[in-house]
Amino acid sequence: MRAVVVYESMYGSTHRVAEAVADGLRSVDDFGAEVIPVAHASTEAIAGADIVVVGGPTHVHSLSRPSTRKAAAEAVDKPGSTVELEPDAEGDGLREWFDGVDRLPSLGAAFDTRLDAPAVVTGRASKGIAKRLRHHGSELVDEPHSFLVTKEGHLEEHEEEEARSWGRRLGVTTSERTGADRPQR
Repeated sequence: MRAVVVYESMYGSTHRVAEAVADGLRSVDDFGAEVIPVAHASTEAIAGADIVVVGGPTHVHSLSRPSTRKAAAEAVDKPGSTVELEPDAEGDGLREWFDGVDRLPSLGAAFDTRLDAPAVVTGRASKGIAKRLRHHGSELVDEPHSFLVTKEGHLEEHEEEEARSWGRRLGVTTSERTGADRPQR
């Protein structure tokens, strides 16, 4: 089994979640998982995957846009900032990736990082990701999932552990679904 975790990250929190999700997927027997930043997630890079897991930060209630990525990049230089910009943060985001990707695996899952506040206040990028996955023909193996960050942009305590657990659930569900499609020996 093969999974690809595609992520967009500004300050590293979403990247950390992506790595933890992949660790959880790998904990399922016969499962391999690659973590690929959105800037390098070509159609060829995800070809042959059994599942694609896609995640990004929540910006202004949804997926990032060029203007919100620019604002996030500028926030790094503000006095008192405790975050650093990820290497690919100023490139295209998930919105642009979905517009340009040809094919996706038949199974998918969506996650986001967002402030630790009610979703009605923060929004959830994972809902927009899930919608785009379905539009590209991927069936979701689980509900969109949010991982929480502080106002400073750091991952909340225990969120990496939750991401590993969620990744394991995705792996088990994917194995069950694809195993049912395999011929009996």
